[in-house]
Amino acid sequence: MTKLVVKVHLRNDKKRRKAMQIVSKFEGIGSLAMDSKDNKLTVSGDFDPVEVVNKLRKSCNTDVVSVESAKKDEGKKNEDQVTNLEAYQTYSPVPITYYYVPCYETPNCVIC
Repeated sequence: MTKLVVKVHLRNDKKRRKAMQIVSKFEGIGSLAMDSKDNKLTVSGDFDPVEVVNKLRKSCNTDVVSVESAKKDEGKKNEDQVTNLEAYQTYSPVPITYYYVPCYETPNCVIC
């Protein structure tokens, strides 16, 4: 388990949602927490912190505050923490389902 604390410079809620969406798409993310006052994003789980920071830096100005190995259960939960699936469903659009209907036509006309 890795715990990453990153300070992201966000101007509005749209950028905040974008940052949460970027991080939530990585595999192995256990929880996400965003502190709106300090603009700190806390990510914990089994992931590569270098990849997460590089992806965040492409969309917003990012400073790494700390990277450490997290304990399994700290005993306290923040109300802003969400699981990876909940974060993905919240910040990702609903997938569009496409249906293919085959067209079976019998030819009525024969060209000679």
